[in-house]
Amino acid sequence: MLGASLYFPPLFKAVLLGLLGWLPVHHLLRDWLYGGDVWHPLLMDLSLFILAVSGALWILLHG
Repeated sequence: MLGASLYFPPLFKAVLLGLLGWLPVHHLLRDWLYGGDVWHPLLMDLSLFILAVSGALWILLHG
């Protein structure tokens, strides 16, 4: 219980920061993603979001 309360705030900050980083990338790549060139655009979009959140968490931990 204590561990969950300790790790939730940094993860929440990483998700918010990742969302702010993912939004412009999603906007720039939206036509390419949903234009038929990508087999499953939703999975690609989710992968980009996970990469953005992971990068944001790395920035928060090392920056």
